[in-house]
Amino acid sequence: MSKCWPKTLGPVICVVGARPNFMKMAPILRAFLANDPVIPTLLVHTGQHYDRDMSDKLFEDLRLPRPDINLEVGSGTHAVQTAEVMRRFEPVIDQHSPSCVLVVGDVNSTLACALVAAKKGVPVVHVEAGLRSYDRTMPEEINRVLTDQIADLLYTTERSAADNLSREGISNERIRFVGNVMIDSLLSNLDVARATRDTLKENGVPESIIQSIQDYGVVTMHRPANVDDPDILQSLLTVLRDISVELPLIFALHPRTKANIERFGLEALIDRNRMIVLPPQGYLEMLGLMAKSKIVLTDSGGLQEETTALGIPCLTMRENTERPITIEQGTNTMVGRDVSSIRCHAQEILAGKGKSGRTPEYWDGHAAERIAADLASWLTEKNG
Repeated sequence: MSKCWPKTLGPVICVVGARPNFMKMAPILRAFLANDPVIPTLLVHTGQHYDRDMSDKLFEDLRLPRPDINLEVGSGTHAVQTAEVMRRFEPVIDQHSPSCVLVVGDVNSTLACALVAAKKGVPVVHVEAGLRSYDRTMPEEINRVLTDQIADLLYTTERSAADNLSREGISNERIRFVGNVMIDSLLSNLDVARATRDTLKENGVPESIIQSIQDYGVVTMHRPANVDDPDILQSLLTVLRDISVELPLIFALHPRTKANIERFGLEALIDRNRMIVLPPQGYLEMLGLMAKSKIVLTDSGGLQEETTALGIPCLTMRENTERPITIEQGTNTMVGRDVSSIRCHAQEILAGKGKSGRTPEYWDGHAAERIAADLASWLTEKNG
């Protein structure tokens, strides 16, 4: 006989604000629905990053229910966006009396909604807690540190995260090591990932070029430190062009990067015969591209984890990472913006000497189930 959710407990408000949040929240919502008792939820989309076409596709690809509430905040400076999310989220808490607010990741919506909940005495649950780059120039790092400080329950993706939290005075009683929900999404969608050929065809790549590609690499690049400075962007595009001479590259071009390439007059550095430029791709398309690639060059956080799970060598064009486990155990190598390092490591990978890595503990596709079981027990005991 199925148990019933206590009548004294309100729903769990689950918050998504930007693209990476969707991949983390989808398995959590499925696990809540499959839990005994079913954990009632209210899905709130803050609209922090909102592209209607891309959002609709994400909901479809990830089998996510439509949001119960969309705050439609839109873009803005960090201060304006954070303040606007807070202003629009507070009435949601007042109206629905949640048992807790669950936030994921490290975007502005994560911190904004956590702050509102904490100040109203509603428990805050943070999924993907304890990750640290120790680079306070990254807005995401500020969001991570502050959200963890006010969270009542912190779910971590790797054991080292607990050490980070302990150093910041957070007690072990608040910390739970459950694994990585991003990998839950990856493993559950790998069989339905889009084939590279289909993705290229749908994006108008000529059949002659598609036929000529056997092996390839994947590139994503969007961080301000890499794309806002013309000299840095020029040097990175130059080394990517050099690598493409040996291996064709599929470049999923972020709008920010595209705009700066045009603004700085760097279009000539993209060899269209060797670098296939695509617009931002959906989740299943990117998963398919990465899964069959020989190398991924990126400044993304999530792709470091996904390539480790896929066993694909990854070169991360950043000076630091909040996901050190992908370097210590996985397939990731930190190359920064040093073009010599990027070129050298790429050549090693193309020569078959890339890192093979291993799958980290609890990256097994069941992290969301562990979260659901623990959260239901914690809420019941807390309100018993």
